[in-house]
Order: sequence, then structure tokens, then C-alpha cells
Amino acid sequence: MRQTINSYLSPLSTRILRCVVLALCSAMTVTVLTGCSVFMATKQPDKKNLDLMCEGTPRSVLVEEFGEPIAVKEVEGHPTEVFRFVQGYSKGAKTARAVFHGTADVLTLGLWEVIGTPAEAAYDGEKLYYEVTYDENERVVSAVAIKE
Repeated sequence: MRQTINSYLSPLSTRILRCVVLALCSAMTVTVLTGCSVFMATKQPDKKNLDLMCEGTPRSVLVEEFGEPIAVKEVEGHPTEVFRFVQGYSKGAKTARAVFHGTADVLTLGLWEVIGTPAEAAYDGEKLYYEVTYDENERVVSAVAIKE
């Protein structure tokens, strides 16, 4: 007669073993499925300091904060540049979003990713354009937000 493991375990032990196996499988599933929206939330673009777009700011400071301009021209004898950048989120906002996604992932056993990942893809910052005019010392004379 062939014996199985169940013949060595009591019915209570069998139930406990099944629960442990189910819990381990669930934990592995959550571990595999979670993280995409959490990762995306932490990798969103950083918030730019728009207060730098004011009169008197040196050009070098703008380039450091917003990157190289996408266009350079001369308007009424003054150098003018157009900056394009993505206005992102503060570190606190990105952290809060990541914590929320992680918690939702755990509570829904990973099902939150169906909603969380597309949401993070859609809310990836706002594209902004600024036209900046400088004086002869490469300091901002005017900075105007422009439409795309």
C-alpha cells in the first residue's frame, strides 16, 4: 500500500500546510507584480524652480536648472532663447505617490498595478515653454510662458 504525506499529517496540520503554501504563493505573486507604478512614481521628473524665471537671473543659472534652450534668436537687439522642459513633482509628492502605490499593491495583492501603472504614465509632468530675453550681461530682462 502506497502512503502519501497526508497519511502522516493530521487534518489540522494539512490545513495549516495548505495555508502556509497559499500565503507563500501570494507573497511571491505580490512581490513579482508590484513595483512598476511604485518605480514610475519615484522616477517622475523633478520639480523645476520657476522662481528663477525673473528679471536679473543669470543665463547660466537658467541653463543649469532648465537645460539648454531649444531656440536662440535676437529680438530688438537682445538675445532671446526658448526653453522647453517638463515641470515635475517635488520629492515629497513623489515619495507619497510611491508609498500610496506600494500600499495599494499590497492591499490588492498586486491588482492595483492595472490602474496605478497607466496613471503614472499619464501624469508624468507638464510640458512648459518659456521665452527669455537677456541684457548685454546675459541677465534676464523678461521671461514669458508661451503656448506650445
